[in-house]
Amino acid sequence: MTPDLSNDVRSILDARFEAREKAITESRRVIRAAANGIRALHRSEWDDADQLITESGERLAALMAELVDNPEVAAHNVVSDAAKEYAEARITQASLTRAPIPGFGDLGIDPVPYLHGLGEAVGEMRRRLLDLLRAERVDEAETLLVEMDDIVDLLAEIDYPDGMTNGLRRTTDVARSLVERSRSDLTATVVQERLRRDLKT
Repeated sequence: MTPDLSNDVRSILDARFEAREKAITESRRVIRAAANGIRALHRSEWDDADQLITESGERLAALMAELVDNPEVAAHNVVSDAAKEYAEARITQASLTRAPIPGFGDLGIDPVPYLHGLGEAVGEMRRRLLDLLRAERVDEAETLLVEMDDIVDLLAEIDYPDGMTNGLRRTTDVARSLVERSRSDLTATVVQERLRRDLKT
């Protein structure tokens, strides 16, 4: 005879399902707060941005604490996406305010979503670089490009199977293409500025 496992299995899976549904809902709130924080950063609304990003981090920390007994739910993609979005927001904040870039330990998250957040922050840095070029702040744009380059170099050193890094190679490739486009934009601006000065003399 097979053992009667129905009640035991259902109680475990019911608890797991409840944790999963709550994780999905709360992860969306983490992502929303982080995304709104990034938008505030680009508007130079520094206090509002910090408040939103802090809210995102607090929600993520509370969620992870609740999932201690459900590691299979904590490993769910939506939770990882929330951690990635929070990392991207904190890294972007540090870059735009010229503060040191925080590490994954500083943010209290797993290295894998942190690395993806680092890669995606390159896109936010490119947006800032273009704003600097439009404002003719070329020196600041050059400094930012160096930081973007450093991030891509770091990501390229992480050579593990995609199954372990959740497809980090693709994130790295996208970040690298953004850096190269930014380098081209910066070079074109510098050349145009030199031509403009030469025409004036």
